[in-house]
Amino acid sequence: MLNAAAKPLVKLVDRYLPDPYIFVLLLSLVVFAAAVLLEQQAPLQVLQYWGDGFWGLLSFSMQMLLVLVTGFMLASTPLVTAMLNRLAGLARSAGQAIILVTVVSLIASWLNWGFGLVVGALFAKALARRVKVDYRLLVASAYSGFVVWHGGLAGSVPLTIATPGHFSETQIGVISTGNTIFASFNLLLLALLFVAIPLVNYLMLPKAGDSVYVDPAKLQDAPLPQSDNARPADKLENSLLLGLLVGFAGLAYLLQYFVAGGTLNLNIVNYLFLFLAIVLHGTPRRLLHSLQQAIQGGAGIVIQFPFYAGIMAIMVQSGLAQSMSQWFVSFATAETLAFWSFISAGIVNIFVPSGGGQWAVQAPIMLPAALELGADVSRVAMAVAWGDAWTNLIQPFWALPVLAIAGLKAKDIMGFCLLQLVVTGIIISLVLRFA
Repeated sequence: MLNAAAKPLVKLVDRYLPDPYIFVLLLSLVVFAAAVLLEQQAPLQVLQYWGDGFWGLLSFSMQMLLVLVTGFMLASTPLVTAMLNRLAGLARSAGQAIILVTVVSLIASWLNWGFGLVVGALFAKALARRVKVDYRLLVASAYSGFVVWHGGLAGSVPLTIATPGHFSETQIGVISTGNTIFASFNLLLLALLFVAIPLVNYLMLPKAGDSVYVDPAKLQDAPLPQSDNARPADKLENSLLLGLLVGFAGLAYLLQYFVAGGTLNLNIVNYLFLFLAIVLHGTPRRLLHSLQQAIQGGAGIVIQFPFYAGIMAIMVQSGLAQSMSQWFVSFATAETLAFWSFISAGIVNIFVPSGGGQWAVQAPIMLPAALELGADVSRVAMAVAWGDAWTNLIQPFWALPVLAIAGLKAKDIMGFCLLQLVVTGIIISLVLRFA
């Protein structure tokens, strides 16, 4: 039944979903027009918002590019390649491959969202080299696990309100992760999604005649060019000692960082990937060869993220995001506020695809409403977090690193993700409303 439901969605998306760059251009025009027409902002003022905010995601853009590059470099090391292939060997059929990649992605994303994006995509490639399976669904399954990240250990909303001195502390105090990430309703929700998402992906598996396969040879890394070590510079590039000295120095710092109580964040994930890659590649030459292959997939991140920064600036500065949230709050009750917070966060996320940025926009609206209505503040906060994660399933912003690693386009996977959006949306809504 789900295969039958997914088939027209896949065809629809394949026909009408443009390249993510075209999508972000259209989104920019829609937000610009909405700010002028709905918020009564002067066109020149909106243009000012857009231009001033255009470079607001530069550091984050570099982080995301490094997620792609360092993750690829680490995965192309002989040791990690062998480990991924060994794990991929557990799958003996297309259905098993779909379930395995989804579960691995779910676990990795729950631990850390950046880790989940990279591991899921790289594992999908390893599986495709060993099992004959629809490559589009395989990569979509790897990406679908990302939906749990904001309910996991790296969720920006629950971690923000658990940190003393956060910007809403005077209103709600400090809320421990025991009331958010490890609350019974959130654990129930995670348990249901860990069962439902792999099952839905499995049931969407196309028949052999409708499947799109990939030649395993095309997924292999390019061979390392030969070097005769004739020049002193060649000897430095092939120096095992040089690579290991620098690599182990970086890992020593990392060990010191964690011993001192440091936590996992995006910079640390990238740092870990980079220095593990340096050590496991051995020589600088092998690392640089891997880098040249990795960087080719980063074009979408470089060109699109500034446009998303401009969109976010218009949404926040014009009041458009706040108005959208206030509209949903206007007819909510204490019992339904979490549900409407989830829905509004899902819509806002299409235009403001940043967990921390979205919380900064919606918290000043959702939190006073929760206090006034007597709603559960922790549940409302997690509803915003889940709404942010939910519509990432159809937001190309977050799929770009996965697509770059896999060598696919957004239209190849979004039809499958659209059906997951419906299923996961129903599950999250029911738990937030009744659990």
